Order: sequence, then structure tokens, then C-alpha cells
Amino acid sequence: MSDQDLVKLERRAVAGAGDGAAANVLWITINREERRNSLNEQVVRTMIRGIEQAMASGDVRAIVLTGAGDKAFCAGADLAKNAQGAVFAVDYSQPRSYIVELFNCMEACTLPIIARVNGAAMAGGFGILCACDMAVAADDIRFGTTEPKIGMTPMMILPYMQRLLPPRQLQEMCITGEVFAAPLLLEWGIVNYLVPRSELDSKLDWLLSRVVDKSPTALRIGKQAFHSMRDMNLRQALEYAQVMIPVMASTEDAREGMASFQQKRSPVWTGR
Repeated sequence: MSDQDLVKLERRAVAGAGDGAAANVLWITINREERRNSLNEQVVRTMIRGIEQAMASGDVRAIVLTGAGDKAFCAGADLAKNAQGAVFAVDYSQPRSYIVELFNCMEACTLPIIARVNGAAMAGGFGILCACDMAVAADDIRFGTTEPKIGMTPMMILPYMQRLLPPRQLQEMCITGEVFAAPLLLEWGIVNYLVPRSELDSKLDWLLSRVVDKSPTALRIGKQAFHSMRDMNLRQALEYAQVMIPVMASTEDAREGMASFQQKRSPVWTGR
């Protein structure tokens, strides 16, 4: 099966751009429904390529990550032919694993990444959900870190889980490997919205419409600032902020935003 078959990369137009036009959104769909949209190196590298192409295109405003079908968002690593643990083998000649490359790519992405959680989010798939900027989920899905059931711990996704989950709940997930019901996704702050399955796409479109009408420049700089400040102490974050404010104010989009506000019209963003 080709990389294009394993992962679908599709541009879709979403209404709501500031000038009244539609905006492009890149959908990255893991297309392995028969394997519960599990991950292998081909899948991950195609996802990385999609994210990089979207950032380089200049006309994509957001990225949606999802899985094919309605049973699984992503079940984590594909264990089908790896009963001896080969899926966890490391090539020590390489500086990092492809999963780390994916997370680094998502972290560096200057476009909003939204998870469309259409089914079970397990193990590494749950980690991908946690690494996204926002998420909308169907209210009948299940999630968990099942690694303890095969003698492992969710090591690779732990940094993202620690940023989102309450410590006690995180410890329970990591120790027991149990599967949890969808309502806890919202209670624990893992997703933004939890909706009936029939409303999943309409809620996603609603969220996207509130993203793509904003300044692409503000979103890029804002995402960079968000990730940078998260790793700073308070004093460092405030110093960084006072430097970045005049940088943002000097952009074309900031000037257009101020002018449109004063003239009481919709802004026309250039992304510069």
C-alpha cells in the first residue's frame, strides 16, 4: 500500500475567512480503518510531510487530524506483526525515532492543529490527541494508555499528557492501563468540545470558522509565543512578551486589524 493510501492529505475549503471568502484547511486522515488507524513509520512520515507542506503552502489556515471510519481515531503503534517487541526497537544510528520527529513537527507547526476524535484514542493515538492545539470528540468514544497491559509504560507521550492531565488521573492511566469513557475527556480538559457523533463535523466546522477568520500572522506568532512561554518562568515570559508586542504590531495584519476596527469593516488579511 502506498503512502498516499495509508494517509489521505486533502485540502478542504471552510467558510469564514475575514474577507468573506472560504479558507483552505488541510485534512490529514490516517486511512487504516482495518488496523484501527494504527501507526507505522510510513504513516508517521506521511503525516509529517503533510504538516510541513501545509506550513510551506502559504494558503492553508489550519490542519485537521483524524482517522478513517468511526471506530478509531488512532490506536497507537501497529503491533500486528511485532509480537516480539520489534515495534519498540531502536536504530541507534539515528538521532531520534520517527515518533519523536512527528511530535517535534507538531510542536514547531505554526498552524492550528485540531483533532477530530471520531473513535478510540489509545496509547500513541492518545498522545497525538494531547499534542494537538484543540480537539473536538464524539461523546461515545473511549481512550486510554494501554501500554501497561503489554509490559510497557506510555513513555513517549508522557510529556504531552503531563501538560494536560491532572496528576492523579495521569498516574492512574499510566499504572493501570485501563480504558476510560468519553466524558472524562472534557472533565480532564483533554478536548475542547464533546458532542453527539451526529454533530461532530458540524461542531468541527463551527470551530474552524472561528479560526480561519483570524490573522494568519497573529496565529503563527501567537502559537510560537504560547509554546515558548510555557517553558519559561514568569519573569522570562513577561520579558519575552514585552519584546514580542511591538514585533506583532509592526506586521501588515496588525495594521489592517486596527484599520478595519476603526473603519468598522471586516479585515482583509494578507498573512504578512
